[in-house]
Formats: sequence, C-alpha cells, structure tokens
Amino acid sequence: MKSRPRPHPGRSHPPRPVRSLILLLLLPLLPAIPAWGQNLSAPASVVAADTPSDRGESITVSWDLAPQDTGAGGPVLGYRVMRARAATGPFETLAPTAPGATRYDDTTVENDTPYYYMVVTLGAGTEIPSSVAGPAEARPQWINLNQWNVFLIVLLLLAFNIYYIEHIKAGGKPFVRQIAGLEAVGEAVGRATEMGRPILFVPGIQDMNDIQTVAGVTILGHIARTTAEYDSRLVVPTSRALVMTTARETVKEAYLSAGRPDSFDEDSIYYVTDEQFGYVAGVNGYMVREKPATCFYMGAFFAESLILAETGNSIGAIQVAGTAMPAQLPFFVAACDYTLIGEELFAASAYLSGEAKQLGSIKGQDVGKLVGMISIVASVAALTLAAFTGWGPLEAVGNFIRDLWSTELA
Repeated sequence: MKSRPRPHPGRSHPPRPVRSLILLLLLPLLPAIPAWGQNLSAPASVVAADTPSDRGESITVSWDLAPQDTGAGGPVLGYRVMRARAATGPFETLAPTAPGATRYDDTTVENDTPYYYMVVTLGAGTEIPSSVAGPAEARPQWINLNQWNVFLIVLLLLAFNIYYIEHIKAGGKPFVRQIAGLEAVGEAVGRATEMGRPILFVPGIQDMNDIQTVAGVTILGHIARTTAEYDSRLVVPTSRALVMTTARETVKEAYLSAGRPDSFDEDSIYYVTDEQFGYVAGVNGYMVREKPATCFYMGAFFAESLILAETGNSIGAIQVAGTAMPAQLPFFVAACDYTLIGEELFAASAYLSGEAKQLGSIKGQDVGKLVGMISIVASVAALTLAAFTGWGPLEAVGNFIRDLWSTELA
C-alpha cells in the first residue's frame, strides 16, 4: 500500500476551493491585461504631403491607426515618426506620438527639399515600421484658405468704403455727429483774442509718416483759419523738420483762404529738436514764459503728454487734446478741458477736411462696425436658442457667424 506524499514543510498551497474562487475573481480583469504576445501591425496608408495654406517649411504626415490601437492601455503604446533624405535612409527619429494619433506636422524642414517618412507602431518591446512615404516637399502658398473669413470681411469693408466715397463725391452728405472738442475751438480762440495772448498748437512728436500726425495737421488747418479770422497769434513748435514744413504750408493756405495772407508769420511755426524731452523742455519753457490762453495737443504722444498737460493746466489755459495712444489718454482726460479719444481724432480730421475719401472711409468703417455688432448679437442669440431647443440648423447658423468673425479657422 502506497503512502500519501506529505507536503513539503517549506511550501503551503491554498485549498482548491480558495484557488477556484481567486480565478473567478480575476476573470473580469483579464481583458484589461495587455496582450503582450499579441502581434502588432504597422500603420496603413501613410501619406506625406506639403502642409496646405501655410508659408512653407512644414510637411504633414498622416496615417491610419493600427488595428490593435484601442487607445491608452492597449497593446499599442504609440507611434514614432521618422524622416530621411532618401528612401533607403538613414532615418532619424522626429517625435513619438500618443496612441490614437493619426497626424504629425514636421515644421523642421526646408522648402523645396524632398523628404521621406516612415511611421513605426510601438508596442511592449516591439516596433513595427510602415512602408516609406514620399518624397514630399514643403512650399509656401499664395493663398491661406484657412483665412477666408478675413478676406470676406476685408472685401465687405472695402465695398462699404467705396460706396460711401462715391456717394459723397456725387453730392451726398453723410451724418457725422458733432465732436465737443471741435465745437470749442471758436470759444477757445475767441478767449485768446480777448486776452491778447497766443494760441499754442502741438502736433505730437512723430513724423509725417504717422497717421495721427496727419490728422493733427489737418485739424491745425481748421484752427489756423479760425485764428486768421480772429486775427490771433498761432504758435506751432514741432519736433520734426518735415512736420514743420507741412505745418507751415497748411497754416499759410488757411490764412490765404481766410483773406489774411499778410497776417501769416512763418517764424511762429518752428523746429525745436528731435529729442523727446528736449522738445518738451522747449515747449514748456515757452508756455511758462508766454502763458498762451489756449493749448491744442493733436497727434501721437508718449510720456511727454502728462508734462505738457500739467503745465498748460498750471497756467490756466483752455486745453483741447486728441490722440489715439491709449496709455496717454488718461493724462489728457484728467488735465484738459476737452479730449478727442482714439478714433475721434481721425473722425475730426475727416470732418474738417471735407474730403470724400476721408469722410467715406470713416462712414464705411462705422457701417462695418455696425454689421459686426449685429452679427455677433445674432450669433449669441442663435447659439443660446439652440442650446435650449436643440434645433440643429439654428446651432449651425450660430457657429457659422461665430467662425466668420474668428481670427483663424481650424
């Protein structure tokens, strides 16, 4: 009779019922365990092509997912994109991608240079390369189709501008609201005349290539005609030689149109210096000595705006300022009697010049802004109603209007 083998004193096994219970508990977890022995496949349909609608220096590589790619936690751990100058290699590694990725933009290429690509499926200790795709060359495009909305908006604004320019040329008179600072010009010049003190006009510190300086000189022409009618003295210190020349011609023409060419004093429009604070020091010295009754600041200003406005305020002058420099507006608003804020400077210039191109452009831009505001409100309303009703066409309309005014489409 055979004796039953005794268990080894160093080993202990759980009873069979306990082992069966453990196996039953582990069965639901088996699908989550990576199939380490499962064979992986290479990505299919690998395509390398020039990235569309760009400036060049980019190639887009796309591929189909490997059949075993089930996302994070699956047997596919990701993909590796490789590049070479020849179809036979050698290939260099560009970057690994996560599971589920189907595209990679290579932005380290040179234009008009052929490149070849290969995508490798990465597994646990396994790498399966795809077939070689290429050659692909990067080239800049003339038209960025992703920016079609910008083209449409520019075309719309251009149409508004051309329409109103031609409308004004034909005798139309568009409505332009009155600007308080311009309405005060007559009062300010009249006060200086009564007091027998000069009028100071500062056209900013930028040259004639700055649109704010152009607007300021245009306003100077209107003020010069008023001073000529009142027979007052107008003083214009400038920080640029070209601005001085332009201002002299503008003021001379204004005095001529007012019928007082003999009252024009060329020396009252003079050049100080190009240096910013040297110019401010010169203008401030004049203000303290002569104490002008009225000060106009029209153009582009920087840190000197506070110094000028405070000095003018200290001598009790009526001050009218206008600039499109956002950082300097608070100083002018606090220290001046009237301030033309931002686009009011350009609107005032267009209104005073009476030129069809300037007035038409201002009116066309206003209409474009109105259309933009209406479309934004319509988009918000459409998307809000679509969220409550779930109506697909309403949501599509809201999304289209939103994308139309976005800076860049995907």
